Amino acid sequence: MDSNSSSGPRPKAAVVGVVGRTNAGKSTLVNRLVGEKVSIVSPVEQTTRNTVRGIVADPRGQLVLLDTPGLHKAVGVLGRLLNRMARRSAAGTDILCVVFDASEEPQLEDVGWMQRVARERPEKVVFVLNKADRSPFFETMFRDAWEEAKKGAPEGEAPVAEPVWVKAISTTEGGEKGVMDALFAFADEGEPLFQEDIVTDYPRKLTIADSIREKYLAKLHQELPHELGICVKKIAEGPDRWDVKADIIVNRASQKPIVIGRGAETIKYVRKCAERELKDLFGVKVALELWVRVEPGWMKNDRLLAEMGYIGGEI
Repeated sequence: MDSNSSSGPRPKAAVVGVVGRTNAGKSTLVNRLVGEKVSIVSPVEQTTRNTVRGIVADPRGQLVLLDTPGLHKAVGVLGRLLNRMARRSAAGTDILCVVFDASEEPQLEDVGWMQRVARERPEKVVFVLNKADRSPFFETMFRDAWEEAKKGAPEGEAPVAEPVWVKAISTTEGGEKGVMDALFAFADEGEPLFQEDIVTDYPRKLTIADSIREKYLAKLHQELPHELGICVKKIAEGPDRWDVKADIIVNRASQKPIVIGRGAETIKYVRKCAERELKDLFGVKVALELWVRVEPGWMKNDRLLAEMGYIGGEI
């Protein structure tokens, strides 16, 4: 037998930009594809505030998923930063995966992503019609919106590549299979970019901050949707326990009692839930020390935004 012959298909590798309108289900889909939680999930808009790398290990190869902040109507400095982060993360990837919430009619931001695809002509695009278990389901309207986007694209040397359309139910086990198959069909042969046992290279400080913020979003719902920031100040790592100090940052003094809760009920609940989740994530007991801090206009403060990982600087 020829010693150079292959016993099977060679592994594939690709970097995938997962983009779309805020609250379309991108983070839930990324977690489902990876097989465990790497990205914060909440029904509140603008949940994801950083680009999270989720790493998919599969017999076919490896996918590196960039879960980006959702594109939305930007308000203020932080809003513009999140939109810029989403657009930059989409550039330079091997495959662009645009996630649409097809349980609603196409929104302005959905059409905006379609127009960008038609204008910039990436070669490999997957359009995910998410929430396929909902009724009504607006697949036809999304396909019609794509046809209109193509008509408005400027003429170019390369034709507009047709995306692969996939339906998905990111909240259901197996509901991501069509997306996974489409991504690997586009992926080229290549060596893995990360070791097999790594599911994310997201910095620990940001993972801890996201866990705390997710628990607050679940507890407070729309009471403080976008005015809550988490800044992890210190991680003291021991062999059996990590001691973590973190600031919970609000815009106004009137928000401080909401974050603490009557009899400190809210902050105790958040600490307990986050400690439990972080122990599962890191495999070590995590003790959180949480302090509430009032920083008026923190979403316009470059120093604080950098400390939280939204703009350049050490994390």
